[in-house]
Amino acid sequence: MTDMILPMSDIPRLDHSPETFRVCKAQGFGDPLPLWCCGATEVFYTSDKVTRHRINYLWCLKNYVHVFSSPLQTSGYKGSYDCGRSEDREGRSCVRYKCGLLNTIQDVLRQRSGWTEVKDDGEWDFNWCDVGWLRENFDHSYMEEHVRINHFRNHYELTRKNLMVKNLKRYRKNLERDSGRMEASKCDFFPCTFALPSEYHLFVEEFKRSPGSTWIMKPVGKSQGKGIFLFRKLKDIMDWKKDGTRSEEQKDAAQVESYVAQRYIENPYLINGRKFDLRVYVLVTSYVPLKAWLYRDGFARFSSTRFSLSSIDDKYMHLTNVAVQKTAPDYDPEKGCKWQMQHLRRYLTAKHGRETVEILFKEMDNIFVRSLQSVQKVIINDKHCFELYGYDILLDQNLKPWLIEVNASPSHTPSSQEDYEMKCRLLEDTLNVVDMEGRLTGKEKRVGGYDLMWNDGPVYREDVNLETFGSSCFTANTHLGCVNDREKQLRQLLKPFPGQKRM
Repeated sequence: MTDMILPMSDIPRLDHSPETFRVCKAQGFGDPLPLWCCGATEVFYTSDKVTRHRINYLWCLKNYVHVFSSPLQTSGYKGSYDCGRSEDREGRSCVRYKCGLLNTIQDVLRQRSGWTEVKDDGEWDFNWCDVGWLRENFDHSYMEEHVRINHFRNHYELTRKNLMVKNLKRYRKNLERDSGRMEASKCDFFPCTFALPSEYHLFVEEFKRSPGSTWIMKPVGKSQGKGIFLFRKLKDIMDWKKDGTRSEEQKDAAQVESYVAQRYIENPYLINGRKFDLRVYVLVTSYVPLKAWLYRDGFARFSSTRFSLSSIDDKYMHLTNVAVQKTAPDYDPEKGCKWQMQHLRRYLTAKHGRETVEILFKEMDNIFVRSLQSVQKVIINDKHCFELYGYDILLDQNLKPWLIEVNASPSHTPSSQEDYEMKCRLLEDTLNVVDMEGRLTGKEKRVGGYDLMWNDGPVYREDVNLETFGSSCFTANTHLGCVNDREKQLRQLLKPFPGQKRM
């Protein structure tokens, strides 16, 4: 590892927007490879394209910055020379992929025309990895222009429960300061939440304002309902109490896992007496500018036991996670515990009317966009990355949607044949949007079951003359729970490669 002191004047100041960042040859790095950069890191290589370095910047308050550089791993990240370098811009008919998961995504990748799986340290163009692989390898990896990977470096800013709430609270506070309370109120879609043990005393103050209310405790880094429990008494969470009288050694010895304490939604919307939540899929292909796609399919996950607040210890009543419900004594794997999103939308429309349901789904659109905007300035944008988020939304009896959490690795393991087919469609269309083959123009508003929801601003279904019509005439380009005639749309959209049959 090498380090040096560079004058601040030789390094352009970075803000939250990505910039192509260059360091001149005089500093010893040769001609740099332009890459998107946000905040802290960038990659350069010497003119002989052999020695590659990752440069880390520590900005000083004075006029100099300390620069550290370290060699990057390059094995497995080179371009597809065997497929032809001329394909880098126009797409490639031969795509080498690496997949670290053994579920539906593996099936989808294997069935994709022209895609070939590589094993171990083989060179790849596309990597569908788990977050553990990303954490261990991303910072040491050099990736060619065309390479794509399915996570942003610090995706956890939105998908870790405590950080999601922290970013949403900051975003709401900034909105109130800059645009007033009315605008900030559009972020009132997540329950009152505290990080424990760090915010224990703040939590106790809120807890005492509404004695007898129900709260739910969730570990910040776990999924599938693990470690979750409900409580109504402070004695149930004494392990997370911050005691200022303990020594540092005692605190370390009694260190507890980080949790969030969240006000429990005591009045959930019920169908046949059972609680449910919604799983919605949002694909982000860029954070700067923000570009997000909403998938038409999704599902409602039901509990197997009729809802009641008289018992807060029954996990089959209060937790809708499939991983929990499938362990219930009366669980039927044939019936499952899910409704497709189209089924739910038809049910709600029949019961409450089209206008009411349109408002509900518009409010959910607001949740998706605002939550992404809350982390837009902290996510390290990288043109190699995309992210398929699984949003968990709960409806209360007033049809108000609440954001419960966002998942960076939503389960692709099917619970039924219908679920398997839906997830195959979702993953196939995710690959269609990422477009390794280069078949899209970049101007599409729809690709298969995905509708472009946000592209550095709201996207509308039809282009309307702003001078002629008011904003009330605009309709968001979202179709969650609507007909997903993806095959017909893809036949019209995607041109096949020579010798390849149309869909």
